[in-house]
Amino acid sequence: QVQLVESGGGSVRAGESLKLACAASRSGILSKCVAWFRQPPGSEREAIAVLDQDGSTNYADSVKGRFTISQDKAKNTLYLQMNSQKPEDTAMYYCAATRDGECYSGGTYLLNTYEYNYWGQGTQVTVSS
Repeated sequence: QVQLVESGGGSVRAGESLKLACAASRSGILSKCVAWFRQPPGSEREAIAVLDQDGSTNYADSVKGRFTISQDKAKNTLYLQMNSQKPEDTAMYYCAATRDGECYSGGTYLLNTYEYNYWGQGTQVTVSS
């Protein structure tokens, strides 16, 4: 059974940093398109960072310049470094991965939840002002 397990969430103050991790239960799960999504209270889940296996990335405007997605293939782990956090970053954060295919198709990156096959259970991030 494929598992993605997020960790690293917590409560921070505005301006502080957090680093989320997403550990895969076996190698190969994070070998295609990988991403971080977040879902604020009362809102839909949105893609905030996408990483293709060629190293290309895509960030939502709301996190560009503050968040960095990265991957350690030897550890089967995906990361999200979050700096200069804002109260509006408060959300449940999820990692996701595709089973096959490319991250970039038809002129756009994969940004929809239905395009991802594997999901973690989520980790809560709360940013206070």
